[in-house]
Amino acid sequence: MLNSFQNTRHDAPKRCAICDGSFGLIRHYSWRTPLCSKKCVERLRARREENRKWLCLLRTARRGRCIESHA
Repeated sequence: MLNSFQNTRHDAPKRCAICDGSFGLIRHYSWRTPLCSKKCVERLRARREENRKWLCLLRTARRGRCIESHA
């Protein structure tokens, strides 16, 4: 017997992951994320690019501190 968590885990998403809008006749996917439109696909790509830039800055800052602390 499955509990409610296991049942909902395998259900298909009902709303867009970016704007929480409903899906139309066409559903777009980016990295297995269901999206409602090309606009949301571009938003997701832009968000991931910003996150990547931020993480690179953070890594660079940490390396700089580590190098300075060992010197």
